[in-house]
Amino acid sequence: MKSYQVIAISILFTVTAWAVQKPLPQIIIKPNIWGGASTRDIQKILNSAARQLWPYAHQNKLAPIKIERSRTGPIVLYRRGENGEYLMRLDSEKTYWSQYAFQFAHEFGHIICGYKKGDQSNLWFEETLCETASLFALRGMTKEWKKKPPYPNWKSYGEEFAKYAQKRIKKYPWSRDKSLGDWFKEKRYTLIKEPANRGRNVRLASKLLPLFEQEPLGWGACAFINVKKSNHKRSFPKYLKDWKKSCKTIQQKEFVEKIALGFMVNLQSIQ
Repeated sequence: MKSYQVIAISILFTVTAWAVQKPLPQIIIKPNIWGGASTRDIQKILNSAARQLWPYAHQNKLAPIKIERSRTGPIVLYRRGENGEYLMRLDSEKTYWSQYAFQFAHEFGHIICGYKKGDQSNLWFEETLCETASLFALRGMTKEWKKKPPYPNWKSYGEEFAKYAQKRIKKYPWSRDKSLGDWFKEKRYTLIKEPANRGRNVRLASKLLPLFEQEPLGWGACAFINVKKSNHKRSFPKYLKDWKKSCKTIQQKEFVEKIALGFMVNLQSIQ
């Protein structure tokens, strides 16, 4: 057997073992506020969404995540609960399962990224990563439900998650004649003004998604993206350089390098 095959198998075994050793974070859902949807069913959806990302996250343990209802859009709050719980609000109801999953995966992405207060100059990129997390989770849920749906009679619904993701990608298509690097050169001075521009973030996410699907361990690198975040303003290249420096493993650092190269940012030249 060739050496690279041995390495690939070793990595796969490590990831699988890691997933077994890491129980899902506890998700606590406030009942009777979801337009008739049962807490038990919502729990099945959110657990399934979390399972697509959590095995690859660098964190071994998270505080519980408390889920409440929002009427103004999904959000994970900066403040924590009395016992350190993450406080997340989802703006969904009834049996809109794909919407629950999409919103939860996005906010869970912020948690994986170690979100915190500070300079907002590069928040657009974290928002893009979280949009990518949503698309990644939805497509993963469809694969999972083909083999192991939460309930046997839910199996056919599994296709809806990937359809929901594709619908978003189709709604905000990337211009085929423009590279990610060319796009960044054109937009870099305006990104800070609209960190949560949904259409733009979906377009960017559609470009990053293949990389994360090819190398899902890249989600582990995301734990270090905010390590050096402070009130001090940084350029995007410096932000990426700090991210790479903060990563713990060679694989994580190499993953950040790939993202930087996609944006035509040479990290070696950044002071």
